[in-house]
Amino acid sequence: RRPCFRVCYICGREFGSQSISIHEPQCLKKWHIENNQLPKHVRRAEPRKPEVLTGSSCMLTAENEAAYDSAQAQLLPCGNCGRTFLPDRLIVHQKHCR
Repeated sequence: RRPCFRVCYICGREFGSQSISIHEPQCLKKWHIENNQLPKHVRRAEPRKPEVLTGSSCMLTAENEAAYDSAQAQLLPCGNCGRTFLPDRLIVHQKHCR
């Protein structure tokens, strides 16, 4: 049986229930630093922690799905091929995409 992990709503990675509370503020700080270094036309709005209102026993699953969807919303599509990337990686990709 797999242990219960929580998904970070910023980066989409999985963390234990104790370490997610340590990770999220650091991840958000890193996100701000990286976002401020991007050109203004590529900058994104700050990610918001999704609120899941469910009363079932699957609440962790619903929270993780909402957090994953939030992290995926941070990705930007390439104008040429349609693949999605983080903004800093999109710039590198577009230099070589045909």
